[in-house]
Amino acid sequence: MTTKIAITPELEQLCIDTVRTLSMDAVQQANSGHPGTPMALAPLAWVIYARHLRYHAAAPDWPDRDRFVLSAGHASMLLYSVLHLAGYDVSLEQVKAFRQWGSLTPGHPEHGLTPGVETTTGPLGQGLATAVGMAMAEAHLAAEFNTPDERIVDHYTYFVASDGDIMEGISHEAASLAGHLRLGKLIGCYDENHITIEGSTDLAYTDDAAQRFAAYGWHVQRVADVNDLGALDQAIEAARAVTDRPSLIVVRSHIGWGSPNKQDTAGAHGEPLGKDEIALTKQNLGWQWPEPFHVPPEALAAWRAAGARGATLQAEWQERFASYASHHPELAREFQRRLGRELPHGWRDLLPTFPADPKGMATRIASSKVLNAIAPALPELMGGSADLAPSTKTLIEKEPSFAAGDYRARNLHFGIREHAMGAALNGMALHGGIIPYGATFLIFADYMRPAVRLAALMEQHVIYVWTHDSIGLGEDGPTHQPIEQLAALRAIPGLTMWRPADANETAEAWAAALQHRSGPVGLALTRQNVPVLDRTVYASAAGVTRGGYVLSDPPAGQAIEALLLGSGSEVHILLEAQRLLAANGVSARVVSMPSLEVFAAQPQAYRDAVLPPGLPVRVALEAGSPLSWWRLVGTGGAVIGIDRFGASAPYQRVYQEFGLTAEHVARRAQELLGR
Repeated sequence: MTTKIAITPELEQLCIDTVRTLSMDAVQQANSGHPGTPMALAPLAWVIYARHLRYHAAAPDWPDRDRFVLSAGHASMLLYSVLHLAGYDVSLEQVKAFRQWGSLTPGHPEHGLTPGVETTTGPLGQGLATAVGMAMAEAHLAAEFNTPDERIVDHYTYFVASDGDIMEGISHEAASLAGHLRLGKLIGCYDENHITIEGSTDLAYTDDAAQRFAAYGWHVQRVADVNDLGALDQAIEAARAVTDRPSLIVVRSHIGWGSPNKQDTAGAHGEPLGKDEIALTKQNLGWQWPEPFHVPPEALAAWRAAGARGATLQAEWQERFASYASHHPELAREFQRRLGRELPHGWRDLLPTFPADPKGMATRIASSKVLNAIAPALPELMGGSADLAPSTKTLIEKEPSFAAGDYRARNLHFGIREHAMGAALNGMALHGGIIPYGATFLIFADYMRPAVRLAALMEQHVIYVWTHDSIGLGEDGPTHQPIEQLAALRAIPGLTMWRPADANETAEAWAAALQHRSGPVGLALTRQNVPVLDRTVYASAAGVTRGGYVLSDPPAGQAIEALLLGSGSEVHILLEAQRLLAANGVSARVVSMPSLEVFAAQPQAYRDAVLPPGLPVRVALEAGSPLSWWRLVGTGGAVIGIDRFGASAPYQRVYQEFGLTAEHVARRAQELLGR
């Protein structure tokens, strides 16, 4: 039972100053970090966590908790101090180990490492945009599962953003989207401290952020002094009362608050204050304990009481859910299934099988057919496009569009905002209960790459549908023809790429993407038609699940002399090259390699069976940068790719001009064989 504590203004100030001193001490001990913003925003953190945020420190993953996102991730010591004081499993020893190897308190907050950290932040603007995705997920699940009498999804998403967050382009994209969608459960606090690393913000920034967000459709308030706890409290209460649009509270703060010599200077932003300045600051704050990392017992008790009240909130929710389950057992089971990330029984039986067709279809078209075949059985599958759905073929048929007034719908329209789309997908995945997907042309993956990288870092289950995957899109020319994108995406640790060769490989790639659990997945799909292979002649597409497989071998009894490797649309060129080589007395094996990452994770025995070590003559083919393939080809082989930008012409001509032809592949293999 929690002891009732009388919270006086003096005790509140002590709680706030404890955050300030812990933050400056940790940065000083690490000799690295950002002390100024934690010192400035300690009052805001207290008001949010002690008076408003619904959380339970002992159960950080409680489904109906409020989400708190520190978009200003460089101010991580603000969050770590609060998490320790509020009772999360972040010890004082971990606070002392700030920025050290193996600690739970890295330089920027990392989801999955530190209890209470809802998302990885640090790259500015990402947290704000991720919070938009969390609010979208809350709105969707509330519409899907709440009943007129019982609400089991009913929580807010809060974020704290810095001047840098607001300057970054992604904040414009995400704020515009959130305002358009009228996400009333999203509350942001903008820390307007007028300081960046280089000095005053007016060196490069004179925006009126309040007017900007108001123009986006947000409810906007100003708090003139972050130390005015009553004004902060009233502003948050007012924001919670506005349910038809997101809210932004512009809070004026002073970086390095309390520091006699560094307050309101760039020197307080990204470097330790120094021992002498810390001593002066503590004296200035009226702090009675000069030793570092002192936590007054009465302050700890007050913080812990604030953290413990979540036990009551969670218990009340569990009672509501029990009542909900008794009245709506099917909905309750479905809710638990989705949060448990369990795919429904029988969904895989709905995957289509495509008959052989030499004229074929684009893999983006096959992807659409797969998506629409399985979507009815996978209600958690939800996504859309950055204004390219007619081209990426990513709409779920007979489903309405997610919009203000219809949050239950599953078709998302992100507008021409690839970066915000990527971060919002992260927020939806982090929230839980949704498998989000987002689509654009592969060339524009560059516009969303920072969010993709964070999805991989956080190991979030996000699916990207990247179409128009090569020079095969033809006439649009080099501005839209991806060259380096595949290699660059494959270089992201934890991102699994799939580039299927035909419709049936596309179905298997979608299945693999849905079952994937250790990070994001990208599907690279063609604009142009590719043949649907006759699987009575060639190996089953089930081999896709191993990342690479033997698609075609020479007739039985013929020794394999060369290996031809490729992905996507170029696999068909390899099959033709195999025929040309056979006509010249060379026996070649064709290996379809839709996922280099998955193939690399297979047992060595399987990889050796597909790519026998004794066969040094290997030719890889891909309509893009050759960098990804050298580790498979080795010094005795060759990679035929593209190391320049593309050109505008019908795709058949472009392929010919770039040497992506069966004749070139066959000729290169024969040269390596010395024939």
